[in-house]
Formats: sequence, C-alpha cells, structure tokens
Amino acid sequence: MKEPTIEYTEKTSTEVFTAQRQRTLYERVVKRPIDMICALLAIVCFCWLYIIIAVLVKINLGSPVIFKQMRPGLNEKIFPLYKFRTMTDERDANGELLPDEVRLTKFGKWLRSTSLDELPEAFNILNGTMSVIGPRPQLVRDMVFMTSEQRQRHSVKPGLSGLAQVNGRNGISWEEKLNWDLKYIGKITFLGDLKIIGQTVMKAFVKQEGVMREGTVSDMDFGDYLLSKGAVDQEEYDERQTEAKKLLAMRKIG
Repeated sequence: MKEPTIEYTEKTSTEVFTAQRQRTLYERVVKRPIDMICALLAIVCFCWLYIIIAVLVKINLGSPVIFKQMRPGLNEKIFPLYKFRTMTDERDANGELLPDEVRLTKFGKWLRSTSLDELPEAFNILNGTMSVIGPRPQLVRDMVFMTSEQRQRHSVKPGLSGLAQVNGRNGISWEEKLNWDLKYIGKITFLGDLKIIGQTVMKAFVKQEGVMREGTVSDMDFGDYLLSKGAVDQEEYDERQTEAKKLLAMRKIG
C-alpha cells in the first residue's frame, strides 16, 4: 500500500472542508430520523441492560459509572463521547494516572471485548452528535496528525460503527482505517448503512470479535504511530500534541 504524504496545516475546520460532498436524499432527510428511532429503541429495549452494567461498573470500578471523553465530530466540533467506564483512576505518587495496562481491569477488558462499554453512545446518537453508522470518532490528538484529505472524514457525523470496524477494526493499519472512512463518506446510502449494521451485529455479538489488537491494551495513537514510523520527527510530534491540548482547552472554556 502506498504510504500517504503527511501534510500539516494550521487551517480552521471550515477551510479544511473545502471539498463539497454531494449529499444524497437519504443523508439529508432520512438518516437523522432513523438514527433517533434506533437510539430510542435501544435505550427503551435495553434499559435493563444499562442498569445491570451500571451496577457492575459501580461495584467493580466505582464512580463515575459513565466515562466522558472529548472527541472531534461533525466539522471537527468537539463533543463529549459517553461510554461505560472500563478503567480505574489509580495514580502514582506524583498524582499522574498509571499506564492503561495497569488501570484496565479484567472486568474492563470484558466490557470492551463485548462492546457493551459503548452502549451509552446511544445518547450521543439521540442528541445528534453521532450517527448509528459513520467514521468512528477518534481522539483530538489523533485528528491533529491527519492530512487535510483524511480530515474530510469529519464532514459527516461520527458513528457507532463504520466500514473500518467491519473491515478489520483495530487489526488494520491507521492508513487502512482512514481510507475506509473516506470510502464511506464517498457514498452514503440506506442499503450501505443497513449492510454495515448487519456486519457489526455479526462481528460484535455473534462472532464476539475483540476491539483490541492482540497483545495491546488499546490501539496506538495516530501521532505515536507516525513517530514510530519516522513519518514525523519529535519536534513536529510535540507541536501537534500542543495543538491538541489547546483545542481541548478551548472546548472547556467555551
């Protein structure tokens, strides 16, 4: 696979999304009502499961039960993503959080492996920050390392599942993952979304495929991945990480 050219930019979200996508009638009119209906049905039908998992999280990990993390959404507007908590908040003597592999408990691993930790994202779909199907919302510190083309994935709402998740999930490279996202936004249809929903159910609940790469706690951040490959140097890496922190700080102020 041809390696992408890394092109950094200080452009704003509006300037980044200069390419005009032709939105289908389904995307403009039908997709949002379907999202709302699906989210409401999930919350109503599985309210018992939400309660059970919430109690288990409280017993095993304590409070808060819901974990909120800021992610870039439509037009790179940063929003809080809701998940059930899977890690403890254990810290070292200096007050710094311990590494993920220490804080991720056996119970937390089980929640992630079954994708049950993602159930609260139904509320993200209900409030309009997410869709049932779309590119998975990445971290802000991942976004700042993307090329202008790769950031086109933010021209649509992020989704609970997407093409990348049913075509390898975290078992594929970052380049492949982002290419699947770009392929999805190139042609968004009802039948396409329906197919992805079916594949997601099959993989997550029937085949019970995990969400993590073998031997790792979580997928490597995009910036760390590029740094390890030598695609960026330490100076560029530090600059982008600082940019991500500024974006998050601005979101808290706003």
